[in-house]
Amino acid sequence: MIEQKLPLPPFTEETAKQKVKMAEDAWNGKDPIKVSKAYSVNTEWRNRSEFINGREEVVAFLEKKWATENNYKLKKELWAYTNNKIAVRFEYEYTNANGDWFRAYGNENWEFDENGLMKRRFASINDVAIKESERKL
Repeated sequence: MIEQKLPLPPFTEETAKQKVKMAEDAWNGKDPIKVSKAYSVNTEWRNRSEFINGREEVVAFLEKKWATENNYKLKKELWAYTNNKIAVRFEYEYTNANGDWFRAYGNENWEFDENGLMKRRFASINDVAIKESERKL
């Protein structure tokens, strides 16, 4: 059986927004295995300065991420789309082990295969220390 993740490319504005919302919901659920199912088996990532290849590495990366980024809350926004590519801007907030708050800002470029699985994800992210009173999410 062919593995698919709807909606499939080519994207319309509506289906691109749907893909973005599905990603936001999945990441906010913080289940590394569930999140990894949106990616192709041989997915390629660049996340900040890390290079991640394949679903197994995605799961390991996300387990480590959510073990250290507590109170994680993410918001994604569609920026642009084409046939099988989507660009998003995002921000998320979290606390570290000391309880200090941070907001991360970034952009992601996504490329999907014909089955709607993300085969490439390139993320540029910056973290800013914030006060708890400055939280937006």
